[in-house]
Amino acid sequence: MRFSRYFIKTLRDAPGDAETVSHRLLLRAGMVQQVAAGIFNYMPIGWRSISKIKGIIREEMNRAGAMEVNMPVVQPRELWEQSGRADTFIPPLATFVDRRERNMVLAPTHEETVTMMAKGGLSSYRDLPFTLYQIQTKFRDEPRPRAGLLRVREFEMKDAYSFDADQAGLDRSFQAMVEAYKRIFSRCGLRVVMVDADSGAIGGKASNEFILLADSGEDTVLICDRCGYAANVEKAQFKKPALLPEIPLTVAKFATPGVKTIEQLAAFARVPASKTIKAVFYAVEGQVHIICIRGDLDVNEIKLRNVLGGAEPKLATHEEVLKAGLVAGSASPVGLPGFTVVADDSLRLGNNFISGANEEGQHLSNVNFPRDFEAEVVADIATAKAGDGCPNCDGRLTAYRGIEVGHVFKLGSVYSQKMGALFSDEGGAQKPALMGCYGIGVGRLLAGAIEANHDDKGMVLPRAIAPFEVYLAGLNLEDANVKAAADKLYDDLQVAGIEVLYDDRDEAPGVKFNDADLTGLPVRVVVSKRALQSGSVEIKHRSGAGRGELKPVGEAVAAIKAVLGE
Repeated sequence: MRFSRYFIKTLRDAPGDAETVSHRLLLRAGMVQQVAAGIFNYMPIGWRSISKIKGIIREEMNRAGAMEVNMPVVQPRELWEQSGRADTFIPPLATFVDRRERNMVLAPTHEETVTMMAKGGLSSYRDLPFTLYQIQTKFRDEPRPRAGLLRVREFEMKDAYSFDADQAGLDRSFQAMVEAYKRIFSRCGLRVVMVDADSGAIGGKASNEFILLADSGEDTVLICDRCGYAANVEKAQFKKPALLPEIPLTVAKFATPGVKTIEQLAAFARVPASKTIKAVFYAVEGQVHIICIRGDLDVNEIKLRNVLGGAEPKLATHEEVLKAGLVAGSASPVGLPGFTVVADDSLRLGNNFISGANEEGQHLSNVNFPRDFEAEVVADIATAKAGDGCPNCDGRLTAYRGIEVGHVFKLGSVYSQKMGALFSDEGGAQKPALMGCYGIGVGRLLAGAIEANHDDKGMVLPRAIAPFEVYLAGLNLEDANVKAAADKLYDDLQVAGIEVLYDDRDEAPGVKFNDADLTGLPVRVVVSKRALQSGSVEIKHRSGAGRGELKPVGEAVAAIKAVLGE
């Protein structure tokens, strides 16, 4: 492709609101154009990379035995009412009413429609297993779209769905997709780590994320420095240090004037924060709940949501706290009936805690759980952090920032049971198919690749997903000999099956070199009057430093192939 005929416009500087490296470089290289917040046009050079990524995904999905389908973006709301997600999906579904007065949604994901598809072709255990996939547009009305393609509203996703007769079959399908994902990311030049993750709005009992470690990532993952245990901070478990056991003492009230926080309480009582009980108020479906956790720990709202059965907890407002009759800064469930209490299991790892007395400026010493108060739920609801003990060994957890580039779920029967995707087993009994769900954000994968592969001059794209393989810069093209040599090399590269972007513009050498670095194509080839004086062209790998190597014109194609193969 000749640059002079290509629909591309590079920018010297990125817009001021571009937040991340990938966002800035995608805009500057003319790969994307922002239409609205979280909504982008893909320009020709950007679409070439996206198409290559989709090609890799298709090859690996097909290799794993999945079959490609296509499902609609616009769907009737009734489907989502059948699954129970019409009012609970986060962010809320984008909806509209069509001319027939029917409520419709813009699909953020396709579990409902694929379950409907499977139901239509599923009758016997002999129909199982199978896996369906698509690469399709999604729309999620994110409240805070940011970072270019990393958090958008409209995007393309590869979503696959497996259907099996039993748990062993689901485990096999799940593992087949995990291996396919590893191949996809490897072929795209990404080094990722698979971590335990929360299932979120998709649901199911187990899920894993594939995280590209990058400082610009919005996810935090914790990885053991010894055994390799890895989990998203939303899901991570850790060893909670037990306090030295003590003989339970009698509860006693004492004055704590002006004490409102755990830090103030620990300093006032001259005890570590781990000897206190923190009471946090959450509003859950209109009711204020008291959440109790050891003072040295923090509540993990994702874990809390899960132990509450999916109900979304929100920190209670000042007005809600006052209306409930609670005393902020001096509250606890001791002697306070009528509230749902959720306790972190850390309260079982100590004795004689200090907690609120439910009176302004008063606290209680020697509070013991469950002697002095009860909880409807006792579970791990604490947030793990760097330095905490690994749950699987004696190692310590280290925190990393990362970008989620893939997510896999074991859904089980959560959709098939509700939506009637049933089959007859060998004995004739009706059973729901067990489902798995597997997603990759295509644009996010491109952005992640740029976050992981760049320098101060621009992108350094892996060959497999670079829009072109070679940037051919012709300098001094007003010279007939230079133009003839550059044109011939351009033709020879195309005949050799090498994808080349030929910069034949009437621009200064510096402009061409800057655009070559910016677009990040694997190999830069320069045809110039100076090099041709020795019968050579200059060949340079994008990731290399300094000037390139001079190669004879007659050996240029072979030399370029060799550099591409490195």
